[in-house]
Amino acid sequence: MSDAVTIADIYKLFERTESQFAEFQKEADRRSAEADHRSAEADRRSAEANRTMEELKKQVQETTKAVNSLTTPLCLFIEEMVEPAVVRLFQERGIDVTQTMSRLKSKRPGAAMEIDIVAVNGSELVAVECKSRLSRDDVDDFVSRLQRFKVAFPQFREFRVYGAVAGIEIDQGIDVYAYRRGLFVIKQSGETVKIINDVQFQPLGFASGV
Repeated sequence: MSDAVTIADIYKLFERTESQFAEFQKEADRRSAEADHRSAEADRRSAEANRTMEELKKQVQETTKAVNSLTTPLCLFIEEMVEPAVVRLFQERGIDVTQTMSRLKSKRPGAAMEIDIVAVNGSELVAVECKSRLSRDDVDDFVSRLQRFKVAFPQFREFRVYGAVAGIEIDQGIDVYAYRRGLFVIKQSGETVKIINDVQFQPLGFASGV
């Protein structure tokens, strides 16, 4: 016959069970802490990877912007099409220019400006404004600058000054508008450019704005 189970036996059983539960809880807490640590580490690495990716994206955008600023269609239009042709174009129109200057700048008060191309000889010059898309506002702004040209560049005070506008695209009717404002109009024609003003065109000579 089995020995009777006493209160002391039951108490010991509870103690052993409680001890085992405590060990189990301790192990569970340890594993939970490890999991939390791994999760925090994973979050940290993910955040770091995201920061690195954003920095790389920013660098790529800045590099792309810098490259594009050097090789925009307008830059290519000026450097490869307009500037190489302007001496020939204006000589054909009876303005005997012989050399060109690019990005002529003045910072004189009241007459600060930049001219894309200047074709010049000893007594005449043609200032050329180049645009990706030529608009009426572009024409008006350029005429305003031409009226102050000799203030901005007094070294050309005794020169006869003409103006020309060139555009990769020209808004409808703006070629006629520029013509009427006394400007030569230069447009792309195949792999080169041409002056589209008719042979009867008489360019306006711009005097000092003072």
